[in-house]
Amino acid sequence: MIGDDKVLIWTAAEVENGAVPAEHRPYTREILAWAGRYLVSPHPELGRNGPVCPYTQPSLHKGLFHLAALTATDGGTDVRDAIESLRSWYERLSARISPADRELLTILLVLPQLDYHDSTGLDALQREAKDKFVNDGLMIGQFHPVCDQPGLWNEKFKALRAPVPLLAIRKLVVFDLPFLMDDEVHAESYLRRFAPDIPPRIRDQLVKRLVATRKSLQTA
Repeated sequence: MIGDDKVLIWTAAEVENGAVPAEHRPYTREILAWAGRYLVSPHPELGRNGPVCPYTQPSLHKGLFHLAALTATDGGTDVRDAIESLRSWYERLSARISPADRELLTILLVLPQLDYHDSTGLDALQREAKDKFVNDGLMIGQFHPVCDQPGLWNEKFKALRAPVPLLAIRKLVVFDLPFLMDDEVHAESYLRRFAPDIPPRIRDQLVKRLVATRKSLQTA
């Protein structure tokens, strides 16, 4: 276990072996079981071949899958502070592993303190944090029992539904462009990172075209 006065972080093996304190054990175990059952498997409504999340099984296999919880279980820890602390811990963990494996490093921040029947609060936290995360080369996504975020390949499939509210953090990868095309700032951050040789003026035009195309497809 690692952590500070905001968050505690465990490997999947520590969760399985019962090393998590009793107050956090039920939720971390529930989410680890869900990840090992749902994220690693294909789904008939997903709209493409392969598992729901192609990174989860390799992350579990290499011991790079982590679960985290707020230090305080009574709501005393501000979730925003915990997210910022977790971002710092992610960078520290990333520095300890080989560059080739960094895209498999994953941390799920389990948030049973949040409302299970309304995802508005979790969605707002994710949107608020996403600008900084993407700018730093990271992705942050929200999962929730009633998350209505449509799937990329099948809008009727609610891929981001989980039994407990949580935020997932991982490295930004080249395949993430579809998740960033709704926002010019995010698309620009992506292109600046993965296409640095494109002149800024052309890059700006490309960003505007990508975002406009995505929005037109959504309203068609």
